[in-house]
Amino acid sequence: MDRRLERAVLELLERRAATATICPSDAARAVYDGDDDGWRALMEPARRAARRLVAAGQVEITQGGHPVDPGQARGPIRIRRAR
Repeated sequence: MDRRLERAVLELLERRAATATICPSDAARAVYDGDDDGWRALMEPARRAARRLVAAGQVEITQGGHPVDPGQARGPIRIRRAR
């Protein structure tokens, strides 16, 4: 599941404009195989996937449009391509 979420983050960003962002919920929904709200259980795994991609230099996590340290981010985050 971890690798699927990482791939989903990268694929979703690839389909968007270079400056676009996604929410971790977008990745969670992309990999969830159900019609209900079960994707919500994948939110923290999706956030962890984003943190791994930050460590790999592939994406940035932002809050309020500004990059933040993934370990310090609290509350809603967005994910964008690394700049």
